[in-house]
Order: sequence, then C-alpha cells, then structure tokens
Amino acid sequence: MSKTTLAVIAAASAGAGAAITATMYSLRSQSERRPDAKTISTTTTTVSAGPSAPIPIPAKQIFTTADQQAAQAGLSTSAPAALNLAPVDPSGLFEYGFPGPVADIATRQALISSFDRRLRNPHWVVEHITPASLARRAGDRKHSVFAEDEGVPDKFRAKLKDYFRSGYDRGHQVPAADARWSQAAMDETFFLTNMCPQVGEGFNRDYWAHFEDFCRGLTARYPSVRVVTGPLYLPKRDPADNKWYVRYEVIGNPPNVAVPTHFYKVIFAEDGAVGGNVALGAFVLPNAPIPNEKPITDFEVPVEAIERASGLEFASKLPPQRRKRLCADTTCALVIKDYADRQKAFAKNAVAKR
Repeated sequence: MSKTTLAVIAAASAGAGAAITATMYSLRSQSERRPDAKTISTTTTTVSAGPSAPIPIPAKQIFTTADQQAAQAGLSTSAPAALNLAPVDPSGLFEYGFPGPVADIATRQALISSFDRRLRNPHWVVEHITPASLARRAGDRKHSVFAEDEGVPDKFRAKLKDYFRSGYDRGHQVPAADARWSQAAMDETFFLTNMCPQVGEGFNRDYWAHFEDFCRGLTARYPSVRVVTGPLYLPKRDPADNKWYVRYEVIGNPPNVAVPTHFYKVIFAEDGAVGGNVALGAFVLPNAPIPNEKPITDFEVPVEAIERASGLEFASKLPPQRRKRLCADTTCALVIKDYADRQKAFAKNAVAKR
C-alpha cells in the first residue's frame, strides 16, 4: 500500500476511526484480582477499588432531569412550559446503565493496554524500552503461557479457543522479548489483551519480528524508547464498483475476534534530556506476508495518518520544536534474522544432546 493510498484511506476512515475513541474507561491493575476487590461503575469509568472507595463522577458527565435543573435554580416545577424547559429527558435512560463504549485499561509491569470490547483486540498497547531493561535477562518465554484476561467481562473477552485452528498467530503487540528483564513482566505480555490475530509465516514470525528487533536496536542510540502498537481496519477499493469497503475476517466459533487488516507502531525515541528532543517515527504494515528485502521506510507515514485512521491521538502534547523525524535522525533499516531456522537448529541440538 503506497503512502498516497494510505493518506486517502486515513481520510476515508476518519469518521469510523473516531468511533473507536473511548468515552468511558475501565481502569484496573493487578490489585483488582484480589478477592476483596469490587468493581464500581459510574457514567464515565469502571474502577477497581476497595469497598469504601468513592465513586468519581466528572461534573460534565453528571446528568440531571429538567425538574432537578429547575429545583437547583429555585424555580417551581409545576409549569415547565412557562419556564421554557424541554418536555423530554433523554438522560433518564442512564439511571439503568451507561451504554459505553468502554475501554478496558490494564496497567502492568512492562505495558499499559486499552482493550476494544467490540473487536476483541487492543486499541493500543504502550511500552518503554531502555538499555538497562534489555540488558537484564531474568525472563524466559518457555515458562510463559497464553492466557485470557479475566479483567475483561466474559462476554467481551477474547478466548483462547477463538485462535484454535484459526490459521492466525496470537501476535504480541508488546513483544515478550522486550520484557525479558522479569519473568513476571514477560508472563503479562501473554494476556490476550496484548494480542491480535496476525499472519504467521512471512509476517509475525518474520518481517514483524525484524521490526520489533529494530525498535530494540534504537536503544543503542537513544537512552529511552517508547512505542505504542495497535491494529487498524483500513478500507480497500473494490475494482468491481470502484468503491471503498472495510472488510476483515472474524475468527472464533461463534465469530468473536476481528482480524486486523494492518498494524501500526508509533515510536518516540528520546534523547534523555529533560524537555529534550524526541525522534518520532510512525509506521503502518499490512497484516500479510512481507518480503524481507522490502525497506521499512516504505511503511513510514505521518503520525497524523494513523491518528485519522484510528481515531486516536499520540503526540498532542509534544511541541513541534521538540520533534525530529526518526528516519532522518537515524538509519531506519531492518537487520534480517532467520528466526525460523534458528528455532529448527535449536530443536536439532536439543535432540542431539539427549
């Protein structure tokens, strides 16, 4: 997909992408898994807290009836027409519950994620990589197992059985290798709220893995690298009628988890100084096999293109004078490693040692 095409797609997707923006958040951490924890629902948030926690309701989200408004103003409610009050009260529905949408926010040791209940994939997952975090090798993925995230209500949860014989990998958004500094941190990257269905051969096990390695390699130049990763569902022009359509597969039985058409990464490479410069890079890759010889710069796009396509914002508080373009500040090139051959060689050596 060319950069020009992506720009057109981003514009076409702006309306649909905006719907992804969460109006209500579910904030939770590991503490919510304690038996004495309770979930408190409000019109704007779902918060994991203890029994005595107050219910936070932002003032702008407090809904009052017409009678209540009149009473607060010290007016009589016996003749609402004379007071020019509306004869209806749509907000009364919220007495029975707030429809949403809801984004389930999970704060873990090595990542923070926002989960999309409708598509059963994350909106985004944020991580932080440093030379110190990569130098520590306390975790080993052979001890980690994929797990459903019980912090998400069962009816909205991605399930292990959804991926079974689907033909897709459970693709990490924050890779396990980035959390090798702790076994517990690595284990948390295996929650399905950090996964999306990804094409395996030629993408997740190949080009995407090389791209993840490129992000780790940036720590050789930058002391702090922050990355946000997530799925996209981009339209494609149908040659039959020349119209644009968003089409994606849904896996599971019954169909439950959407298969993204593309994935994005937005990279913030910090120079380490307080208020210093940030090298910003944004990339969109198709969820499809990609030849290893294809330059990663072919997938570089403006941050604004991803924002328009996703309905998200990534650098609204980063002033232009502090921004640099990542691929102008450093070399953007992948180092190709044949992970499949290395795994086969490891298996052969293990057999030979028995």
